[in-house]
Amino acid sequence: MAARKLIVVFGATGGQGGSVVRALLQDASFQVRAVTRNPQKPAGEELSRLGAQVVKADLSQQGEIEAALQGAYGCFFVTNFLEHFSKDVEVQQGKIAVDLAKQLGLKHFVYSGLENVNKLTGGKLKVLHFDSKGEVEEYLKDNGVPFTSVRMPAYFENFLTFFKPHSEASEGAYRLNIPVGDVPMDGMSVADLGPIVVSVLKAPKDYLGKTIGLSSDRLTIQQYSEVMSKVLGKPFRDGKMSAEVYAKLGFPGAEEFADMFRFYMMKPDRDIVLTRRLNPAVRSFEQWLSENKDAFADL
Repeated sequence: MAARKLIVVFGATGGQGGSVVRALLQDASFQVRAVTRNPQKPAGEELSRLGAQVVKADLSQQGEIEAALQGAYGCFFVTNFLEHFSKDVEVQQGKIAVDLAKQLGLKHFVYSGLENVNKLTGGKLKVLHFDSKGEVEEYLKDNGVPFTSVRMPAYFENFLTFFKPHSEASEGAYRLNIPVGDVPMDGMSVADLGPIVVSVLKAPKDYLGKTIGLSSDRLTIQQYSEVMSKVLGKPFRDGKMSAEVYAKLGFPGAEEFADMFRFYMMKPDRDIVLTRRLNPAVRSFEQWLSENKDAFADL
């Protein structure tokens, strides 16, 4: 029997990478090397127990990335802007990985990418954590590395953090202050990404050289509110906040996130049909919320 090809998964203890590692291990078509900055942490030890080879690497250290990629057929590469809030750092990390993938002859580089919003809008919008990934996508294409880019929509998990509803005691309801007007917003659980990446890796002829926009549901904020009201048994509504007001909320990154929502209102290309083909078990917002309703118990 031929040895199974090796897939290296970066960000293996994060949301995206963790989903990919678990899906690869469950599928068992590939060997799996999981990359994390601290293999001794409980999350790394858990991946080792599940059957992954867990190795240490910092995305800014070329030597460590090169060691992690040795002997690999392919990889899943994701960066985390929230670790440093630097577009330049994220672009540098991506370019290091692309250069090494070319040097080492990887046959399939699956990249967690996004659009270069600043370039697409002629400088009108600036979304650093999108723009950086867009630059790396362009670098991938220009360098001839065999690649597939998968572009996530808004995470359903964001409703527990960035999109967390605001309680309005005077109104007796919770408001969703997500400034996209009446434009439907694509979403998906980050936990459902893994099987999609496995499908892409198992069918390289179908997906090499392609950029895939992912989505499992497309709802207006009012519709998201209605689903939350139904599942959680509490009243939710669209806060009808504008991007202009959102940009002035004063927290770090408010203006950038406002531009991100403005970009969402431009309806970026996300393909629900293809997403469901790649992962038939991908969940709608209502399905995901029903399975995770306990996480909203403190509202």
